[in-house]
Formats: sequence, structure tokens, C-alpha cells
Amino acid sequence: MKKNNPKALLPIGVFLVLYLGLGIIFEYVMKIPMGFYNVPIVIAFMAAILVACLQNRELKFDDKLEVMAQGLADKNIITMILIFLTAGAFVGVVGRSSAESVAYFMLSLIPAKFAVAVLFVVACFVSTAMGTSVGTITLITPIAAAVAAASGFNLPLCVGSVMGGAMFGDNLSFISDTTIAACNGQGCAMKDKFRENFGIAFPAAVVTLALILVLSLRTDLSGAVSQDYNLIQIIPYVLVLIGGIIGINVFVVLLVGIVSGAVIMLATGQIAPVDLISSMGSGAAGMFETSMVAILVSAMCALIREYGGFEALLFAIRRVFKGKKGGQLGMGILVGVMDIATANNTVAIVMANPIAAEMAQEYGITPRKSASILDTFSCVFQGVIPYGAQMLVALSAVNELGYELSAFDVIPKLFYPGLLLVSSLLFIFVVPERKRK
Repeated sequence: MKKNNPKALLPIGVFLVLYLGLGIIFEYVMKIPMGFYNVPIVIAFMAAILVACLQNRELKFDDKLEVMAQGLADKNIITMILIFLTAGAFVGVVGRSSAESVAYFMLSLIPAKFAVAVLFVVACFVSTAMGTSVGTITLITPIAAAVAAASGFNLPLCVGSVMGGAMFGDNLSFISDTTIAACNGQGCAMKDKFRENFGIAFPAAVVTLALILVLSLRTDLSGAVSQDYNLIQIIPYVLVLIGGIIGINVFVVLLVGIVSGAVIMLATGQIAPVDLISSMGSGAAGMFETSMVAILVSAMCALIREYGGFEALLFAIRRVFKGKKGGQLGMGILVGVMDIATANNTVAIVMANPIAAEMAQEYGITPRKSASILDTFSCVFQGVIPYGAQMLVALSAVNELGYELSAFDVIPKLFYPGLLLVSSLLFIFVVPERKRK
């Protein structure tokens, strides 16, 4: 057992001060658009690692490098990075037009009165298939604005419904970087985490859909939302979704998605072969920063663990949260605080993973449960913070179309994240845990 050393947590504090502090200055003082996302997160982590290396002078620098290398010598880290890159390649292959086809196909089937409800369902489906809430919001928010303008529905309700559906898929998707990070960090099979998570997320989604329908049915509307779409482009998303649910290896699922997407995009003349390869490279490149963050966090946490920082954090958690249920709540609060500080749910999970793994052992929490808690609570907080990428992208898309909308207009309409929190607490404190072999 390593000694209890609260000072070993200083690198995390340095990272939070740099990242959160600069983000606040850029966003709210200097009024830079997407200010939080102009802060170079990799540089912030490098500064934190530098602080960690300056600590504990009893340990030579070469020995510290050895400790960091041991932190990286984990198959889960390599697996996580490879899945990140493969998922990026898949998204690069299928492109924006395929997801638009999913959205407009579903919207074409229903009358205008149910358009907002369908926006929520479409966002759930697209984000689950694509594995990205930000990509889903970027894609569907302009459609939501068009629905609001054509039908007379409340714009914040339309945008809030899209954001809620996007977070549903972010939480559950097999190719979401949050799912990948949580499952690999906790040593959990993705299908097990999905089953654990689905029981929490689905009731919240159903109640959200009911609330949207109640609000929609109070308004007398007519007409329909229509746009051209290509039905065959939906196939790669459907294959990925089905393959993930039935438990096929995630690499096989992604390869099937990439191959089917490439064949369809080439056969329908949507893209040239050279451009297809370029798009795959761009999609994978979009995951480079996330992959680098996973590497840097693993190195930093290895030093913090070596110095006794995790023991100090676990000691504090033990004093506040008692028993297995309390431990689960403490784990959720831990990742929630990380998310508030970083405004990035994937980074929050990656940072919380090693601490949560030790908490899971301490409190007897199964890997599937701890992975589910990390992903769910991070999505709850990420889905409502006004400076998160999801909110900023939604507002930016709406404002570019000439509409005026603020985060505080949308937040009261974010039904799903709040209900997901309620559902999570019920499953921790009320619903008996299912026994599995």
C-alpha cells in the first residue's frame, strides 16, 4: 500500500486551473467564440506532467520515465487508441450525407405535429450509429431550426430535443469515444456496459419523449417536413448498430461499417476513390487529440499513483461515501466534477478511469457498473453545461441561420439529461442490482 499523499494530486489541480481558467478567460472575458475549445488541452496536460515530474525528488527522472512507461504499458490503452482511430475512419467514410439521409427519412414519415418528437428519436438513432453527440448536433440542429420555422414550434424546444437525443447516443453507442474510454478503462465488454446502461437510459428517453409529445399536442399544427434523401446510405449505420448490439467484436463491426460505407458511397457516385481515402484519413486524424490525451493522462496518473495521490483521494471518498451505493454515487460525482472542469466528457472519463477502477475494487462494484456510471454521469453534466461543445455547437448553428438563441433559453428544455440523472440515482439507490454469472 502506498502512503496517503494529498500533495501528489497537485498535477490535476494545475491542469484544471490552466484549462478551466484559460477557458473562462477566453469565453467570457475575451469573448472568443468556442473559447473553451481554443485552449490546447494537450499543452495543459503536458504542463501538469511537468509539475508531476518536479515532485518527489527522491525518485530520479529516469525512474519517473519508467513509471510513466509502465502506465502506458496496458493493453486497454492500446485498444482504446486503435478503436478511436478506426471509429474516426468509419465516420470519415460514411460522411455527412448518410446521416442526413437517416434524419430526413424518418422526418418524411410523420405529420408536422410529431416533428419535434421525431427530431428527438432521429437524434437518438443518429448519435447511437455515429458515436458522436457533437456531430449529431451539428447535423440535425439546422433541421431543427427548419422544423421550428416551418411549423411554429418553439425553437429552444426543437434544439433541446436534438441535444437530448444526441446525448442518448453518446452514452450508449458502441463507437462513442466515451463508451470506448469507459469500457477499456474499467476492463468491461462493450455489450455488458450497453446492457447495464440501456436499462438506465431507455426509461429516461421514454419519459423525455412523452414530455415532448405532451407539449407538441398542445399546439395545432399542420403540414410536413420533407427533403431529398438516399435510403441506401442508411445501411452502414444500421449494420454498425446491429453488430454492436448482438456483441460482435468492435473492430469487426467497424470494419464492416467501413467496407459497406465505402462500397455504397462509391457505387452511388457520392465520392471518388481518392477522396474516399482522404476522408478516411481525415476521420482518423480527428481522433488524434483524443488519443494523445489518453496517452498523457495515463502517464500523469501513473506518477500520481506512484506518489500516493490516489490513496489520498480514495481516503477522502471513503470518509464521505459509505457502502456500495455511496461508492457508486461518489464515482458519479467524481467524473461529473472532472467534466465540469474540462467541458469534455471523454477527457473526464479518461481522467477518472484509474481512480474509479480502484474505487470499484474498494466498494465491490462490477466493471460493467463502474463503466456505466462513468459514461452516464459524464453525459448528464456534459449535456447541460452552457460552455460545453454540444451547447456551443448548437447555438452556433442556429445563430448562423439568423436566429437569436442563448444557452439559458435551451437549458430549461433539456429534459433528457435531467431525467437521465434521476434514472441513474434510482438505479443506484432503489432498483436492486441484477445478479449475473
